[in-house]
Amino acid sequence: MTERPSGRPRTAASRVTVPWVRTRLRTAPGAAAALALLVAVTAFLAAALPPALDRYDEEGMRRALEAAGPTRTSVQIQVSDADMYLSDGPWEDLFRREQVEGPFAKLLALPGRALPLDEDQSSAGVRTTRAMKAPDPYLSQPDGVAPVFHLVAQGGVAEHSRLTQGRLPKAPEDPGPGAGSLEAAVTTETAKKLNIRVGSVVHFPRAEGDPLAVRVTGLVAPREPDGAYWSALPELGRPHRMITQGPVPSQYWAGALLLAPDAGPALLATPGAPARYWTLAPDLSALHGRDLEALTSAVASLEGGPLLERITATVSPNLDVSTDLDDVLGGYKGLWSAIGPLVAVAAFGTGTVAAVVLCMAGGLAAARRRAELTLLRARGASLRGLAGRLLAETVVVAVPAAALGLLAARLAVGTGRPAQSAVAAGAVALVAALALPLRAVAAHRAVGVHTGREDVVRARPSKRRLVAEVTLLAVAAGAVLTLRTRGTSADGDPTGDELVSLAPVLVAVIAALVLVHLYPLPLRGLARPARRMRGVVGPLSLARAGRAGGSTVLPLLALLTALTTAAFGGSVLTGVTDARERAAVFAVGADARVFDLTEAAKGVEERVRRAPGVDDVTPVKVSYSALAGNQRVSLAGVEPDAYAALSSRLDDGAFDADTLKADGEDTVPALGSPALAERFGDDPFPVILEDGDSFTARVVAVRTWTPALGADDFLVVDGSALRAGLEPPTGLLVIGDSPDAAALRKAAGDDAQVQLRSDVVAATVESPLQTGAERVYAAAVAAGAAYAALALLLTLLRAAPERAALLARLRTMGLTRAQGRRLLILESLPQAVLAAVGGALTAWAAIRLLAPGIDLTTVAVSTGAPAAGRALLRADQLALLVPALAVVALTVGVAAAQAWWSGRRGAVRELRAGDAR
Repeated sequence: MTERPSGRPRTAASRVTVPWVRTRLRTAPGAAAALALLVAVTAFLAAALPPALDRYDEEGMRRALEAAGPTRTSVQIQVSDADMYLSDGPWEDLFRREQVEGPFAKLLALPGRALPLDEDQSSAGVRTTRAMKAPDPYLSQPDGVAPVFHLVAQGGVAEHSRLTQGRLPKAPEDPGPGAGSLEAAVTTETAKKLNIRVGSVVHFPRAEGDPLAVRVTGLVAPREPDGAYWSALPELGRPHRMITQGPVPSQYWAGALLLAPDAGPALLATPGAPARYWTLAPDLSALHGRDLEALTSAVASLEGGPLLERITATVSPNLDVSTDLDDVLGGYKGLWSAIGPLVAVAAFGTGTVAAVVLCMAGGLAAARRRAELTLLRARGASLRGLAGRLLAETVVVAVPAAALGLLAARLAVGTGRPAQSAVAAGAVALVAALALPLRAVAAHRAVGVHTGREDVVRARPSKRRLVAEVTLLAVAAGAVLTLRTRGTSADGDPTGDELVSLAPVLVAVIAALVLVHLYPLPLRGLARPARRMRGVVGPLSLARAGRAGGSTVLPLLALLTALTTAAFGGSVLTGVTDARERAAVFAVGADARVFDLTEAAKGVEERVRRAPGVDDVTPVKVSYSALAGNQRVSLAGVEPDAYAALSSRLDDGAFDADTLKADGEDTVPALGSPALAERFGDDPFPVILEDGDSFTARVVAVRTWTPALGADDFLVVDGSALRAGLEPPTGLLVIGDSPDAAALRKAAGDDAQVQLRSDVVAATVESPLQTGAERVYAAAVAAGAAYAALALLLTLLRAAPERAALLARLRTMGLTRAQGRRLLILESLPQAVLAAVGGALTAWAAIRLLAPGIDLTTVAVSTGAPAAGRALLRADQLALLVPALAVVALTVGVAAAQAWWSGRRGAVRELRAGDAR
């Protein structure tokens, strides 16, 4: 048996080591479960953000590429005429099939993984680069202008189409310049619109000799008409209406005739300047938003870089490479650059609140175990050993909970960006694991049994803390000043500038540090007058508020940041909604529009007025090709009083009805656009309408937009000045809370068109990135609000045992339950009001700080939406007041609930001998 240093023998029982972690988890399973739940939820939110953004980014890029179409996204490689003129061999050898398909496989492999290509939708062949007229009289000629065709010998027609009539074309036996006739196929849509049948012969005049005859042998239906194979080249799959240049525009058709893949040399017999070409179609399913920079670099290399050199080495030095893919990617990058900073603001704000709440949870645990840790230090426990035991205790709980949150996020949201998700979940676990040990080490650096009071009023921060707070305050203020001076430009960084993203947090840090030091001043000022108040509740509650814990920086920072993020996010969502509503108003001009009314439609206005959901109807008579002087403009005849009331209700284009009323004089007053007002000034000018009606007008009022005609060059005149007046109207502008589209269509007739503002609002969103940003913001606001509530609850829970003991003592002295409830409520109100007012002011300051550089138009509406002006960020009153009032209401509710619960438990359980509370 060995002896201890004290001289007493060491027994077997004394060598038994009690496992710290297992004992602590068994002792406080509820606290461990609560920490695990908090860490799991926080890790889930943190790990879900990267894959969610990745999914929205990928869907947004795919939508942008699909909207652009294969014509813009495909890479066109075409050999120039110089290749033919500089060739030593026969020209027809250059257009043989092997000269086209030989380099094709090499071209598909050149970009590699930098620009994935869709081999099935890519194509190669020979085509005429000049459109050739076909004067055959049986072909469709809308305005008497002969259609034009391109002759295309493209491989893979049989695999990409279905033969509906006839047979596929064959190449002539001698496909050379001397070919007198060729065979071709056309798509069913081309045949329908140009009046072509199987057996039709299309003739193309040549400079010498007889016209080239192309016989149609079959009709084919494309299997994927919108794919790159059929859509990359204009008019290949479907004909297009073209318009001639000149004073009198005329329409004509432009189509394509599909030759056999071996008939390339025969195109030398045409005046169409044949050329070899290769179309490389990107594989949209393999393009990801996170590869935007690599894609942009690969496209630039194709157009003028190493890839272009390899292409010329593979095909010919005399070729042209063209694509609009770089413009499409640049437009999407601009969209992401506008949305990225907004999403980053939400992520940084909510992340800061979550980190502060995790630190508060550790602080609460350290405060609850203060006596235990003080005893351990007094009995010889070192700081390193104490921190190690506490770290092991929290790691056992935090790491599995974070892993569970990460797994749930991957299963629920997606598998994109695994490294970022793992880092985010790991950061949550790290903060949760270190919060308790670091707080305990900071509180128990010196060994002691008793500590002094920590009243807010009497607390005096140490010099180190004061220097740290002043330094942090100076850094935050300098960053905010820099941001205000420099603006929110991130130099094209689509992820957003970190300084912009941290702006709400920086403002919250400044506000928290300032308010914590200003908070004691009103308490000191009210302490002495409160002593003369009748009753005990008022003075005691004020004294209790002054004796609250002095370490209120973290709770206040959490509340201010959460309120700022919630108000900022609410203002963003409100601004986006308002911008879409405004864009819809600019597109429709009212709650609903009925247009394309015919002269035969009688009584339409009255029927529409009786339709469900209609409050008022304003008839208009519109001409889109009126002549003002020698300039074509849009003109609307209206009833001045009704139209002025409509414009005023829409808050755009409002004017005085009396200025527009025609008084029977020779000159008709008109409401005009700025361009027309600048051109004509106050001078009268002649106006001629389509039906021959004419009058002299003068611009008496200028507006940038008007409901009937939008924002183009327009004139609005009194309908009584028109020869036929407003009967019959060409359109109706409908005002109502919820017009019924079906009822409006029934009232207007089958020939009329109906457009609802609500439908236009839904159509203003262009990209999944826009809707994704809204969802992220809504989730960030909700999460920030939840963390703010949790921060408030943690703050109140920290003082809950001491408050319960106080109520028990006061009840033994005669305090009623109602007085106890009022006491707890009044005690909590100063800090709650401080957080609410400070949060509202902080949110207002952050919005004012960021508003000049944030344009919500890109987030709200599509690029093709009507120009409704720039939608700037503005502080929304509800977004500012509702979260602040919720903090006060939650504080009052928790205090009342605590008073009620303490009354049910009784005073005996709270007043135990030796309890230091």
